[in-house]
Amino acid sequence: MTNAPSSHAAELDLLVEASLAAGREALKFFRNDVQVWWKNGGTSPVTAADHAANDILKARLLGARPGYGWLSEESEDNDTRLSQDRVFIVDPIDGTRAFMTGKDTWCVSAALTENGRSIAGVLFAPSLDELYIATADGRVEKNGKALRVAAPDAGGRVRISAADDMINALAQDMKNQVERISRIPSLAYRLAMIADGRMDATLVKPNAHDWDLAAAHLILRNAGGLLTDSQGNEPIYNGASPQHGVLVAASAGLHSRVMGALPSGLA
Repeated sequence: MTNAPSSHAAELDLLVEASLAAGREALKFFRNDVQVWWKNGGTSPVTAADHAANDILKARLLGARPGYGWLSEESEDNDTRLSQDRVFIVDPIDGTRAFMTGKDTWCVSAALTENGRSIAGVLFAPSLDELYIATADGRVEKNGKALRVAAPDAGGRVRISAADDMINALAQDMKNQVERISRIPSLAYRLAMIADGRMDATLVKPNAHDWDLAAAHLILRNAGGLLTDSQGNEPIYNGASPQHGVLVAASAGLHSRVMGALPSGLA
């Protein structure tokens, strides 16, 4: 069990401080000749910047809260986190492929969960100088300004970023209304784009992980959006497996329409 401070604000401040430091360190490597390794059988890249940012996050977060659990894309996982009420879930660079190709849409993702639910979350996109924050009491901001998902488009247009095969699988009436947004490798940043009204929905293939979702999920939910699996259930974090199946994210007013347009094999 975890002896935890109750203040969401204090936990958020800690996440912000650590995320800013990690992001600024990663930015030193951006658009430079960064060293790259390949993991998961050569399918997933990791860079020296990922490792450097991860080291900062772990040192600052666990240094301040040594009794909390830890789950990071770039740290070896173990079962000790499963006995902890509160767990930090981080991705030091979400969108490593964007980072490697010099695109700005990558971010540090850091969340604190309690009993499987996010209670504080931060996304920091250093190259864009964008800081998203949220807490379980409903606070959500981007660079100090409150966020809200976009209102439904009067003409029925639906701005979606997703893989071609997922969009092609949608019901025809929905496909007719889709306005494609160029694919963004960072899932966390895609969810943030729905939260701040630049996009309406995204479809997520199986194998997203807790560290892609935990911070951005809270940001999206507080801004008036929904993130669920294909059965309509919100993700729970810090389970035995950090992986998730097909996911649908959208503004609350649009979510049911997108869910209804999924093929029967998914919905």
